[in-house]
Amino acid sequence: MANIKSAKKRVLVNAKKAARNKAAKSGVKTAVKKVYAAIESGDKAQAATMLSALQAEMGRATAKGIYKKNTNSRKIARMAKAVDKIEA
Repeated sequence: MANIKSAKKRVLVNAKKAARNKAAKSGVKTAVKKVYAAIESGDKAQAATMLSALQAEMGRATAKGIYKKNTNSRKIARMAKAVDKIEA
């Protein structure tokens, strides 16, 4: 453990930020799994709904700086393409 007061504070701040980042990434991963599950079931309406929820979750994570803008765009584009391929 650090001895200097500012170093002790950095440890606490970094732990708090790491927890926030981990929670946001976990939420995104859960949303991705839900989209894939809807795609596997072949339900285009549900997949579109889950894709919308994923876009919101990714948008929040990107706004907080957890994902880069291009990463967000790439992941959403790939998911949208997969949802569009579902036969209605």
